Amino acid sequence: MKRVMCMKFKEFLKRKNIVISGRRYGVDALGAMAQGLFCSLLIGTIIKTIGQQAGIDFLVRVGQYASEMAGPAMAIAIGYALKADPLVLFSLSVVGWSANAEGGAGGPLAVLVVAIIACEFGKAVSKETRVDILVTPLVTILVGVSLSILIAPPIGRAASYVGNLIMWATNLRPFLMGILVSVLVGVALTLPISSAAICAAFGLTGLAGGAAVAGCCAQMVGFAILSFRENRWGGLVSQGIGTSMLQMGNIVKNPRIWIPPILASAITGPIATCVFKMQMNGAPVSSGMGTCGLVGQIGVITGWFSPSEQALSMGAAPISPTGVDWLGLILICFILPGVLSWLFGLILRRIGWIREGDLKLS
Repeated sequence: MKRVMCMKFKEFLKRKNIVISGRRYGVDALGAMAQGLFCSLLIGTIIKTIGQQAGIDFLVRVGQYASEMAGPAMAIAIGYALKADPLVLFSLSVVGWSANAEGGAGGPLAVLVVAIIACEFGKAVSKETRVDILVTPLVTILVGVSLSILIAPPIGRAASYVGNLIMWATNLRPFLMGILVSVLVGVALTLPISSAAICAAFGLTGLAGGAAVAGCCAQMVGFAILSFRENRWGGLVSQGIGTSMLQMGNIVKNPRIWIPPILASAITGPIATCVFKMQMNGAPVSSGMGTCGLVGQIGVITGWFSPSEQALSMGAAPISPTGVDWLGLILICFILPGVLSWLFGLILRRIGWIREGDLKLS
């Protein structure tokens, strides 16, 4: 009897396209959430900063409106990744707003958890009754908002605590934490998960955010320069401005090609934290973007002039950048990652660990 019920339940989940897996939630949903965050909070912060610096109130208002829609944008993006039906997808806007609001500083992580659960419940009841237009939104919203009230605050506090701990440790031990944060966030950027969403979930700003930017740039610029002989200018742009994730197929074939960018990140991270003291005080999501659309650099620059609310809560203040600040940004984000990865790659090519064609993009 139990076996029959189990089989029927599995058939139901299959029919509803409810796939309970680490990839669906930890890769697809997390990656989509980062895109939703980019299209609301991040772009809104950039527009608002431009408006503030240029004295254009209209742009300030546009940026403010965009930033305030982060919760709904993230939840809808998650629903899209989970292949939600339209009524579920639209209802997730309410869920995202409530989870982000109740989650506080850890709002993005709360949205991820709550939106996934609400979405799957909504999909389960979708098109199962003759009054689907009432039942599906009702279930999705009730489940989502209830969870937002119950679990979003502790999730937010936990995420905020972890993020604050990382930033505190980075300030206390800038050399060691500069290496650790830079390497781990950089690796996350190249893996098929979202480093941007991770940084946003933990609210990484300040020195830790700067180390994260350094690590992401080391991966993107590093692979772009390292593979230039195989991929030429197209590869330089697609990896340097797009994503180093394009190399994942080649990494699986020969993991040693990953060594140069990782070593580069282990060097640029502590240089960022100890030498130039580079801080990323823009929107936390920028910490995990690297040179993708130059979002990481824009985050650093906007943080100089107009720190995000997260950064302000950690004691950040607007500054007038000096020549040293600009030099550090250029060296850490562009020059050092390319030079170091090229040098390490040259050594590995000579000893045969990297062969001709290993970095070729299909």
